[in-house]
Amino acid sequence: MLLSYTAALAQVRTPSYFPWIAFGLLSLGGLGWLIAAALGFARARAFGESPRWFAISAVCLLLYHIQIFVFVIYGISGQNPESLLAMGAFFNLFVALGAVCAIIGFMRMNDPRTRPLGGEELD
Repeated sequence: MLLSYTAALAQVRTPSYFPWIAFGLLSLGGLGWLIAAALGFARARAFGESPRWFAISAVCLLLYHIQIFVFVIYGISGQNPESLLAMGAFFNLFVALGAVCAIIGFMRMNDPRTRPLGGEELD
C-alpha cells in the first residue's frame, strides 16, 4: 500500500511555482510563530503563568516549521530513504506538544487578575 502511494506521488508533476510558495509560506509561518513566542514570553511576567504556556506552544510550532524545513532539505539530498521515512514519522510531534502546552495554558486561566501584583499597576 505504501509503495503504491509513493509510486503515485512520484508520477505527479508539481507546478513551477510550488516550491516558491511552499518555502514562502513556511518562512512566514516560522517568522509569525517566532514573533508570537517572543511576545508571549515578554508578556508572561505581567500576566502570569498562562501566557508562558502559550509562548511555549508557539515555540513548539516554530520548531515544527524548522523540522519541516530540515525534512525537505534532508529529502532533497535523498541518500537514505529509510531514515527519511523514520524522520517523517515524527512530523506531527511538535504540533502535538504545542497542543498540550496550549491546553495547559487554558487550564491555568481560571483566576482572572483584577488586582495588581505587589501593589504595582498592570499595563
